[in-house]
Amino acid sequence: MKIANRLFQNKTPQWTLVALFAALAIVPVQSNAQAAAGIPKTTAIGTSTIWGNVDGLAIEGLVQGPSAAISELQIACIFEYTEGDIFISPPALPTALNGLVHLDEALHGTLTEMRKSGKFKGHARETILLTPTQGGALASKKLLLIGLGNRQDFDAEQMKDIAHVAMREALRLGVEDFSFASDLKDAGVDSPTALIAENIVLGSIDAFRTQKWLGAKNMDQSPKLKKITLLAGPAFFETAGEGIKKAISSLNN
Repeated sequence: MKIANRLFQNKTPQWTLVALFAALAIVPVQSNAQAAAGIPKTTAIGTSTIWGNVDGLAIEGLVQGPSAAISELQIACIFEYTEGDIFISPPALPTALNGLVHLDEALHGTLTEMRKSGKFKGHARETILLTPTQGGALASKKLLLIGLGNRQDFDAEQMKDIAHVAMREALRLGVEDFSFASDLKDAGVDSPTALIAENIVLGSIDAFRTQKWLGAKNMDQSPKLKKITLLAGPAFFETAGEGIKKAISSLNN
């Protein structure tokens, strides 16, 4: 969605709105000239929409990056490490637009250090939870990293399993909301935005419904979760929304 390619609003001075506007030609509406030229419609940073509800769980879309989005739990997805992978553009997004680079900066380089040293390998569905106690610019209370495996083996269907893991971990932590950033385009992997968003919702709700089923059988606590937020970049918000709405429609029928 750009849940995959996301523009990132960082709280440090160098990421000014002026620079971001210049880089992406961010405007609240698309002009006729832009449409004729094939330039995608962009949405202002901070824009949010509740695309719908499933089983009482609100599904939100938000134009924001993973270090600036405010939630009880931020989830970000990471491929197996290759030297300089998120910093070399192309294929990775340029530094000013790259949410993973900004996330690394918010963590004072810990993301790169963990990956480069092998402390977090990024194998498919591998997880690690970070709870920064001081400093940094991470807006959320906790950060969950989920591995995507080898970037050469990635396909959109994989996001159902990744979202399933994300939901299970969020429910285990007992949070009432979490934000999800797939970070695919940030890492240099092209992806079908709408389909990625759709699969994230489908995988998340599958795990959510399992937890509700267990709760009804007195085998575990019922979910406390009230909302999940899928992050998107300005140029991908509407496209991601279409995928989210498609998933919601199929789940509610």
